[in-house]
Amino acid sequence: MSAEVEEASPEYVPITVEFSGGLEMLFSNERKLSLSIPRRDKDGQKANVAFLIDYLCQDCLKDPRKDLFVLDGSVRPGILVLINDADWELEGEEKYELQDNDNILFVSTLHGG
Repeated sequence: MSAEVEEASPEYVPITVEFSGGLEMLFSNERKLSLSIPRRDKDGQKANVAFLIDYLCQDCLKDPRKDLFVLDGSVRPGILVLINDADWELEGEEKYELQDNDNILFVSTLHGG
């Protein structure tokens, strides 16, 4: 049985997630992920960015340093989030409901010195 899901599936939303600024190191050096995630969370609510962040931490984050990506259940300060090239603050931040073919970009603005 294959774990792949067709893009047209009514149960899954196809999205692209990208990482930059060093965050890709937490995701097995993958800069871009093409994902099909459930359209609804365990409570039956539409999948939103908060759900995506949890999904990424549970299913995609292979590095044990999860705290470099999230803090208190949200992306940590210093990580810019763009939804379809717009700042997530303009889109409702974590409450933004994911749509087919959305592009979500996480960029770390923190650099060592």
